[in-house]
Amino acid sequence: MTSEFVDLQAWIAPETQKPEEAQGPAFDARGANWRNHDVGQRDLSGALLCRCDLRGSDLSRCNLDGADLRLAIYDSATRLPDDFSIETSGAVGPGAKLNGAFLNNADLRGIDLRGAILMGAYLSGADLSGAILDGTSLAGADLRHAKLRGAMCRQTRFGTSQLDMADFRGADLENAALENVESIKGTDFSLCQGLEQQLDTLLNRDAMELDHWNPFTRSTARKSLESLRG
Repeated sequence: MTSEFVDLQAWIAPETQKPEEAQGPAFDARGANWRNHDVGQRDLSGALLCRCDLRGSDLSRCNLDGADLRLAIYDSATRLPDDFSIETSGAVGPGAKLNGAFLNNADLRGIDLRGAILMGAYLSGADLSGAILDGTSLAGADLRHAKLRGAMCRQTRFGTSQLDMADFRGADLENAALENVESIKGTDFSLCQGLEQQLDTLLNRDAMELDHWNPFTRSTARKSLESLRG
């Protein structure tokens, strides 16, 4: 009977791996920061690239067959092989298809999610401060206790999402669809832009939602909405 031991002196933490160190399939670079790197021509088939920061990176000459990019971050400047669909890979970025994704408490500050589909996604406690959510579909998403301070939510479709205790302070909600959200209990809309046409509709919601105290922002949905009246 043999037993396998990990050589701790030779072991390299995945998050510290550099693109130039990539060698062979099943390369493990989970959580690594490859932002703005030209990865070159490398075999990354079956590579573990979960949670990698790939914003601005050039992987256009890489073999990504079977690579795991779940929750990796990309943006419009990320270059990929023509035959690789980043939108359906489980990665997070513009146009991503993340229906039902588990992103509870995720750090998504400043992330570009324009046009992404996050219907039914679990985003409770996620930090989306400064994120770009223009045209994103969030119908049925769980956004309870999420932070969206200063987020760009123009034409965002919130559908039947849950917004209890969410922090939207300073967000741009121009033409956002909020009329069918499940609840705004404790939601703070202070300093938001673009809600002028929806104020009356939102202020006609149940008093239990409007007057629920949010101890973190020290406000109520009613107070924050009324503060937006000119």
